[in-house]
Amino acid sequence: MPVELNRDTILRAPKVLLHDHLDGGLRPQTIIDLAAEIGYDKLPSTDAAELGRWFAEAADSGSLERYLETFDHTVAVMQTVGGLRRVASECAQDLAADGVVYAEVRWAPEQHVSEGLTLPQVVDAVLAGFADGVAVAAERGYTIRVGALATAMRHAARSREIAELAVAYRDHGVVGFDIAGAEAGFPPTRHLDAFEYLRRENYHFTIHAGEAFGLPSIWEALQWCGADRLGHGVRIVDDIAVTGSTLDEHVDSARLGRLSQYVRDKRIPLELCPSSNVQTGAAPSIAAHPIGLLRRLHFRVTVNTDNRLMSDTSMTKEMLLLTEAFGYSWSDLQWLTVNAMKSAFIAFDERLAIINAQIKPGYADLLA
Repeated sequence: MPVELNRDTILRAPKVLLHDHLDGGLRPQTIIDLAAEIGYDKLPSTDAAELGRWFAEAADSGSLERYLETFDHTVAVMQTVGGLRRVASECAQDLAADGVVYAEVRWAPEQHVSEGLTLPQVVDAVLAGFADGVAVAAERGYTIRVGALATAMRHAARSREIAELAVAYRDHGVVGFDIAGAEAGFPPTRHLDAFEYLRRENYHFTIHAGEAFGLPSIWEALQWCGADRLGHGVRIVDDIAVTGSTLDEHVDSARLGRLSQYVRDKRIPLELCPSSNVQTGAAPSIAAHPIGLLRRLHFRVTVNTDNRLMSDTSMTKEMLLLTEAFGYSWSDLQWLTVNAMKSAFIAFDERLAIINAQIKPGYADLLA
């Protein structure tokens, strides 16, 4: 008989995380410690429990713009080599303790230079931190690999510079590129030069698209920019017509438009972040999240945390919420995990090795 599905057993399951922001996953106590070190006095609380609650409540507004404001505090304390290295190390440790065996963690180097660091110093600090965290995790009996995604801010004008930075570090731990920030008014085609450069360099990139803005953002990310994956992409459901309840098991009632058909046919990965999508208003609830429909329609669905601090979440929690909302089994969770690993930005043989050596054996033990 399969092992019972609950929080403790899901914690044991091997997981793959493709969409997680470094500046959205700090430990509250770390924020307090780093703020004290640099003299930052704008935190709403210096009690770790209270600060953690403040972040979750402030982010739970239904507005992406308001959600993004919470990052003012986390970015402010990530302006030193020591601060960046500590945050990255703790990120790797926390993910490993949550059962994550492979993670791609993104952050925007351009946001961490206000106190004099250079872009290479920022990248070196984060990569060193990830290495520290992986080593600490190994000492505790966990195996995790962490790749970095260098992100450019879509409202700024440094995307080509950040793209070149990412490529320069491609053999040192930066596995891909991304653009992030408010979608409305800042289409991905503003950064076409960066994406054309990345394609010429045979480099992987994802684009935040289809979260706060709809199908035009997704279309531009794919057909103009050439994205390998869609960061969120949840609004692809706007191109799917469903008769009757979206929870109906009979998926033949769904009619796909040209864009959604293309996304499914091309197996373009969707980096879905259920709790975050509810917070920002991209989905009304977990039970009504489009992931249920998209999974049944066999889109390349993956499950992610987005910002663990702001959403008060983890991969274990996200998976638990989905099992409660949609009745997912271990087989469903394995399908989602393998989807993510197939979609990672590392070499095919390395992806396959993690699937065969860690993911499949881990789920076999839970299905036995």
